[in-house]
Amino acid sequence: MAAALLNETCGEFFDAQSAGLEPGTINPLVVEALQELGIDISKNTTQRVFDVWTSGQIFQFVVTVCSDVEAEGCPIFAGVTTRLHWPFDDPSKFTGTHEERLAGTRRVRDQIRARIDSFCEEHCVASKA
Repeated sequence: MAAALLNETCGEFFDAQSAGLEPGTINPLVVEALQELGIDISKNTTQRVFDVWTSGQIFQFVVTVCSDVEAEGCPIFAGVTTRLHWPFDDPSKFTGTHEERLAGTRRVRDQIRARIDSFCEEHCVASKA
């Protein structure tokens, strides 16, 4: 969700990629919550952090979004200029009805979006100067 939102918000300055400790499937609630904003990730695939790291790409920033409870399991990316940790609840852990889980996912989406808006404002304005 964070990579899609960052690419939507300031993709002319950053090329965000998403990766997890293990590849899995994209949460359908995340797909639904992003589609409400006109962002379609339904065809995206998942990738492992290790595969991204071994690809040889150089990253200016690595942002982890694991919740504080799961912070020990957040990946570490060696050689990165700046590592940021933005803790958010994991929508895959939400329980309740579809509507309750979707409401929680929307809340996280909006929290991530606000954080990205601030990040892009800070870093993209600096890049234009």
